[in-house]
Amino acid sequence: MRALVTGGGGFLGRYIVEELLARGDSVRVLGRSSYPELQRPGVATLRADIRDEAAVVRACEQVDVVFHVAAVPLLWGQFGELYSIHVQGTKNVLRGCHTHRVPKLVYTSTPSVVFDQTDLCGVDESYPYPDCYICHYPATKAIAERLVLQANGEEGLLTTALRPHLIWGPRDRHLIPGVLQRAKAGRLFIVGDGTNRVDITYVENAAWAHLLAADRLEPDSPVAGQAYFISQGEPVVLWDFINQLLERLGVARITRAVPYRAAWMVGAVLEIVHGLLSLRVEPRMTRFLASQLARSHYFDISRARRDLGYTPRVSTAEGLERLVRALEAR
Repeated sequence: MRALVTGGGGFLGRYIVEELLARGDSVRVLGRSSYPELQRPGVATLRADIRDEAAVVRACEQVDVVFHVAAVPLLWGQFGELYSIHVQGTKNVLRGCHTHRVPKLVYTSTPSVVFDQTDLCGVDESYPYPDCYICHYPATKAIAERLVLQANGEEGLLTTALRPHLIWGPRDRHLIPGVLQRAKAGRLFIVGDGTNRVDITYVENAAWAHLLAADRLEPDSPVAGQAYFISQGEPVVLWDFINQLLERLGVARITRAVPYRAAWMVGAVLEIVHGLLSLRVEPRMTRFLASQLARSHYFDISRARRDLGYTPRVSTAEGLERLVRALEAR
């Protein structure tokens, strides 16, 4: 299979590239950097911005599948910037697929597209998009996901979207490092009562799910035009999981807590201040982050098990061991 991976030098994208190479596929990577670590047989790297329509269209030439992984890995940012990357970038990918008659497109979405600030406990893919969003990240990702799914069947293109939740593992540069940095600085607090359960996804499982989706994406398959939640299949108590990781790394447990409503109000104020001052740095708290840290959000992955044949290959316990070893080796 000849594959294009947008964002192939990023955290998840690089694992997808490695999974493809391991089974003998050829890979083309589109990203903003040169990624010397990917300069190896079977990989062609193209340096371009996902917002550059001409470059994206050229990158789609003579490929059998596009894995559209490129995204902004932050929850805070200006709407225009996030829209240009998530939505316009996705439109560019669709244009490239149509221009060069690419048969398959696998889009990396997020469960945040359906997060409505309530507890989501075991919901499946029938759960609707909310009427409004309090964060530009899920809002723009939801627009892009809809574009991809609506494009299924257009000009011979088959599409599907995966929603892996809270991807973690070795080489992560955002989620786990951010948690550790705040914990070591004494700036991490339990939000709410600390009993909320969430889904997490070890990065190799998320990457493998993308290959399964591409392989099952056929005209007569139920995968075409559908979205799928991806996770470990066993939600964790968020703050217990965080404290387990901290203890393994010799960092003090998090015991101080703030009420959810207080964190939400602080987030609202900080959003206003950052907006008025046009600050590009992410606020220490936002309404969306407060909700994510306090609410339960885990999902039914039965459809992924049935349609994709997905079962996590790396358990949460084994994934934690690998992550700890990687962090200790730094």
